Amino acid sequence: MTITPTFEARRIEKRFPGVKALDGVSLSLIPGSIHALLGENGAGKSTLIKVITGYHRPTGGQLRIDGKEVQFSNTRDAVAHGIGVVHQERNLIPRFSVAENIHLEQMSRSALKPINYAELNRSAREWLDALHFDIDPATPVSELSVAQMQLVEIAKALSLKSRVLLLDEPTASLTYSETEGLFKILYRLRDNGVSLVFVSHKLEEVQEICDQVTVLRDGVNACQSQPLKGLDRQDLVRFMIGRSESVSGWYKRDTTENPIALELKDVSTAIGHSGVNLCVRKGEIVGLYGLIGAGRTELAKAIMGRIPVTAGEVQIFGHTARITSVADAIHRHGLGYVSEDRKTEGLVLPHSVLANAGIVVWKRLSGFMGSLSDTKIRDTVRPFLERLEVKAPSLSQIVGNLSGGNQQKISVAKWLAAGVKILIIDEPSVGIDIKTKAYLHDLIRELANSGTAVIMITSDMPEIVAVADRISVMDDYRIQGMIDNDGNYDRMSEGIMNLIHREKNDRAVEPA
Repeated sequence: MTITPTFEARRIEKRFPGVKALDGVSLSLIPGSIHALLGENGAGKSTLIKVITGYHRPTGGQLRIDGKEVQFSNTRDAVAHGIGVVHQERNLIPRFSVAENIHLEQMSRSALKPINYAELNRSAREWLDALHFDIDPATPVSELSVAQMQLVEIAKALSLKSRVLLLDEPTASLTYSETEGLFKILYRLRDNGVSLVFVSHKLEEVQEICDQVTVLRDGVNACQSQPLKGLDRQDLVRFMIGRSESVSGWYKRDTTENPIALELKDVSTAIGHSGVNLCVRKGEIVGLYGLIGAGRTELAKAIMGRIPVTAGEVQIFGHTARITSVADAIHRHGLGYVSEDRKTEGLVLPHSVLANAGIVVWKRLSGFMGSLSDTKIRDTVRPFLERLEVKAPSLSQIVGNLSGGNQQKISVAKWLAAGVKILIIDEPSVGIDIKTKAYLHDLIRELANSGTAVIMITSDMPEIVAVADRISVMDDYRIQGMIDNDGNYDRMSEGIMNLIHREKNDRAVEPA
């Protein structure tokens, strides 16, 4: 029996000035399936998603729904045909509430009617509860973390009750338990006949939940709508990069005799951290793991001078440091921070690749009377951009025109070039393909081996076990414990989750 595809993209072409982003790409989605869309950064995945969702008009090929050709003039056309999307980059209005963002499309259809906010919040609550996301729907989105915004994006897409739902890196900022909760929702949607497209660089997730796969490489199909059963990880990697994966693997490094580079002693902050104790030695990689809302990113910003420290002491190489601003942290104390929010904190999108990658080395490289040449900046940053394989026509390319993965590479590369003494990396591999992720892990280890103290905040359990020397677990704005990493994933992941659940159980039995 032949199953009519819910949706088909047939021989899609998309040209931009000087670039053919898609060259005859095809994709076929059947009802009640979870279809993986894979490829390296710049392979064409995001472009294909934008064509399917009406953001781009294809320059060739056909889109078909239930066997009939369709054309989308804009994204609302696609929504009207039952196509929803959760983009890798957040698409929310910061000053609107969570509920308003979830129901933005529905609100726009009845713009002249008064808004019943009680009903709006109640309806939003249903979708938030489905994601086990405990937040007041009236909360402004501007007050949310990046990971919380991701959950709002997913709730927004679910509320449209789409027949075809595309998810572009939906788990990038989610922890293991939050990801498991999302997968249960995707299974329910699949069982109700929804066709799902799952874009991810986490191949273990792809193999866990997907039943079909399409792989793009350099804008063409490396494989098209193929059953996932019978394909192992290395098969997928070969489709993506044309060869097998190169993995360095974890190895034990002894830094116990090294001086302490950064130490927090009973630190409290203006937004709720209390009694935080943490230290990282010169040449050590300390992983910081926790659930959404645990306070990890906020602690990093307090260290960097963005959030006031109200009690306790911050020491850098044994000396008390009173860090009053980000500039103070960078130039006086040798601290660097790769932000999880590259769009608003990590990059200047209207500026070039060269300007963004070189911005933190300008002061160090400037000569007499502040003179500074592009050649000097280029010679400093190019090795790191090349090592991370940033795909851009030139270093003068506007960063805002690059893919999300390439933007993340530039955000990381600028701090690698800066040569800081202490580097905080917040979600370093979000949106980065597997080959670059391996290079990035090698670079982080090289930085540590050369003496840089590294704090790595990540929601990716395999990543933290693969890279960190010690793993600190954070919950409710407190450090709950520290584990010495032995490289055994099962043992480490169990120990991390035990610390989180132990704290939650302790709070549950506290007397009123």
